[in-house]
Amino acid sequence: MGCDINCGLITGAVIDVVLVVFGGILVPVGDMLIEKTVKKETVLEEGTTAFKNWVKTDTHVYRQFWIFDVQNPEDVAVHSSKIKVKQRGPYTYRVRYLAKENITQDPENHTVSFLQPNGAIFEPSLSVGTEDDTFTILNLAVAAVPHLYPNAFVQGILNSLIKKSKSSMFQNRTLKELLWGYTDPFLNLVPYPVTTTVGVFYPYNNTADGVYKVFNGKDDISKVAIIDTYKGKKHLSYWASYCDMINGTDAASFPPFIEKTRVLQFFSSDICRSIYAVFSAEMNLKGIPVYRFVLPSLAFASPLQNPDNHCFCTEKLFSKNCTLYGVLDIGKCKGGKPVYISLPHFLHASPEIAEPIEGLSPNEEEHSTYLDVEPITGFTLQFAKRLQINILVTPARRIEALKHLQQNYLVPILWLNETATIGDEKAAMFTDQVTGKINLLHLIQITLWSTGTVMFVAFMIAYCACQVMC
Repeated sequence: MGCDINCGLITGAVIDVVLVVFGGILVPVGDMLIEKTVKKETVLEEGTTAFKNWVKTDTHVYRQFWIFDVQNPEDVAVHSSKIKVKQRGPYTYRVRYLAKENITQDPENHTVSFLQPNGAIFEPSLSVGTEDDTFTILNLAVAAVPHLYPNAFVQGILNSLIKKSKSSMFQNRTLKELLWGYTDPFLNLVPYPVTTTVGVFYPYNNTADGVYKVFNGKDDISKVAIIDTYKGKKHLSYWASYCDMINGTDAASFPPFIEKTRVLQFFSSDICRSIYAVFSAEMNLKGIPVYRFVLPSLAFASPLQNPDNHCFCTEKLFSKNCTLYGVLDIGKCKGGKPVYISLPHFLHASPEIAEPIEGLSPNEEEHSTYLDVEPITGFTLQFAKRLQINILVTPARRIEALKHLQQNYLVPILWLNETATIGDEKAAMFTDQVTGKINLLHLIQITLWSTGTVMFVAFMIAYCACQVMC
């Protein structure tokens, strides 16, 4: 009897210790350390890993452009033929290399505000030509006239200026002019104050995007880097706020501990809205496990399919009462200009949109947008943001350059791929300082579990042996 009691007490006590120490206390320590470290280092405040990379990224970000060179401008302008385009590119610029400015912490509201300076440096070694390469493209100023000035009398006056400047539906422009701006000869003749410089991204260099105000995550790490307010480009901030389109982060990072079921929202002033990505696959990026999130086709769906897009359909005739999909009208935040965005080559768009255009070849692999995000920290380690800029051209009886058109055209001007990948040195550092330590803690957890199990079995054997001996 005494032997039974001693065996039971001794072995039971040891088993309790094994279960408590290895199963209930020590094992969660690894997870607690990981969570504590990640929360500390992802807060946007001086001294953290996230803040250092947030102020100025060390990763090279490139913006590649492919220009749609029109091959038959006369046939289109005179006979309203299909537009034949030939894609030329890439022409590559380095962007997002400037540090954020006017960084101001608000400890009361746990936010940080800043300006993001814009700059673009041409990269000849990553391009097929030079900035002086010439393209035949749509005349942006002429195409906008019917949309900006619907009054017939005003159109008549502007038509005389278009003719006087010898402008037509199409024009020849260099890459540099098309992207960053040129003085338009027609607008230069307008007798009242108008902006005479035209360019797809004008103005860009020596400007700033913002003011942004984002949560720093100090009080709630689940809100870190999420935009609180945005006061930026003319027309954009009011319109995007009105349409509830300023949500999420800037896509450089997301709140940590990302699960596959999460929808990642991010804001881009280039497209005047927030957009989202959904989980696609697990990937391995230079030895780092990442989740790939992709932009779904629903993001560019018609308002009937996706009510979030109700603000991106303002032209009822071309859109067939907002039933067309795959393009978004962003004219309201571009001062009324007929600008539409889509995925490159009208990927996932209504077939009738691309029908008047020859030379397009939509491809999911080349033209989709994706983000590769490290799920524990929420850092984006690789991304490709791809979109296309298009201009709506409509027949205009009083504009001689457009009067022969028999149909509407959504003319593709260019498409871009803004992309970045963590460098080999940074990837090795990330693996050493983040992934490696996390894996080590997981290994310790497994070791503790294994040790606990072995000890449990050993003491069960000891208990049984004790029973036999007694």
